[in-house]
Parts: sequence; structure tokens; C-alpha cells
Amino acid sequence: MMMKEALAELASLSALILEAIVALLVMYGAIEAMLNLVRRAFGRDGHQTRRMIWMRFAQWIILALEFALGADIIRTAIAPTWDDVGKLAAIAAIRTFLSFFLERDIEELIPRREGRTLSE
Repeated sequence: MMMKEALAELASLSALILEAIVALLVMYGAIEAMLNLVRRAFGRDGHQTRRMIWMRFAQWIILALEFALGADIIRTAIAPTWDDVGKLAAIAAIRTFLSFFLERDIEELIPRREGRTLSE
């Protein structure tokens, strides 16, 4: 029984760490987007468009969604009931669709000019 409890604690801690990473990724992306919007508003970075800023932020969100899904999988692996599995399936489906549509939008917005990067 002691091994099972230790594994449950490790899994819970791992999921918590992944959730913290999710929060950090989203906050970093939001701060980066806000700074880029401010730069654009004051004209210091005139070549950067709102779409490029949004695209960059969307990439951070997609990355965060992947970590969030990992945390959910770990939490469900601890004590999987059919209710937990059903919730995980619903969450995974929503996050997968969200990631799919964000990635599709990003691909449509990729600059066609050679040499231009997302960080520009």
C-alpha cells in the first residue's frame, strides 16, 4: 500500500508541476504579446502587425495546451474511474480541436516573404 500512495503523490506532484508550467507559458506569451502591442502603438516596431502578435501568442497557447493535457493524463492515471476517463476524453477532445484550429490559423498567417521570422 505504501508504494501505491507514493506513486499517487508523485503523480499528483508531477501534474501540479505541469500545471505551473502551463500558467508560466500562458503568462509569458501574454506579456510578450502585450509588450509587442505597446511597441507597435508607439511606433518602435512598425513592421509587426497585430496578426503576427496574435500568431506568436497562439503558439504559446498551443504549447500550454499540450502541457495541460499531460497534467490531465497524469491525474487520470492515478485513480481512473469511468467518470474520470470520460472527463479526460472531453477535455482532450476540446483541447485537440482548439489546438487544431489555432495551428491551422497560424499556418494561414505564416509570412510568405523569405527571411521574416515570427520574432520579428
